[in-house]
Amino acid sequence: MFIKNGNINLMSDNNDNHLIKLKNWDPSLKFIIEEMNGSPLNVHKLLAKNPKLLKAWWNFRNYSVEGGNLGRRQGELVILRVAFYLKSWYEWASHVDRSLKVGISLQEIQNVNKPLDPNDWSDKEFLLLSAVDQLIENKRLSKAQYRKLSSHFSEQQIMDLIAIHGMYLILGCMINIWGLPLDDDIEERLPSSVNEKSFLE
Repeated sequence: MFIKNGNINLMSDNNDNHLIKLKNWDPSLKFIIEEMNGSPLNVHKLLAKNPKLLKAWWNFRNYSVEGGNLGRRQGELVILRVAFYLKSWYEWASHVDRSLKVGISLQEIQNVNKPLDPNDWSDKEFLLLSAVDQLIENKRLSKAQYRKLSSHFSEQQIMDLIAIHGMYLILGCMINIWGLPLDDDIEERLPSSVNEKSFLE
């Protein structure tokens, strides 16, 4: 066990003992390997240590990663903001990669990784990101915040905001505790300006 960036990690930087090799996966998880085209991510290889949890989590993961009723762009903004709060480099970098693919600009991504400025966002997306802040800081939405959100988002979208934030809050905590190494292919695709040092500053 070691401590890095204030996080307790159960594995060293170069130790992947907590990642289950595909040949050792429980047979009941075969469908996940197939869905990931034979290349599950490191976070999946960690969760494969608990097959029942990974199976139960999978449908929620698929729903959340598509953004639910929020759509991909706004779903990714929610996930990035959670990763910012948790200082979870693995979660952040993985979703920078996904965010760029759905058209979120590098400047917008950088704007998520700092105190929110209403001048950086549309009214709707500023409300969305502010709601993530309030959920993490206060564990609830104020009545005033909910009213503001309701003027831009449906009840189903607000439910998805809360659910996606919760899903990645859980996942980010697991990632921070086990100190997952970033997947090589994701690291290779990241812009040079996106790195662990600048993220944690």
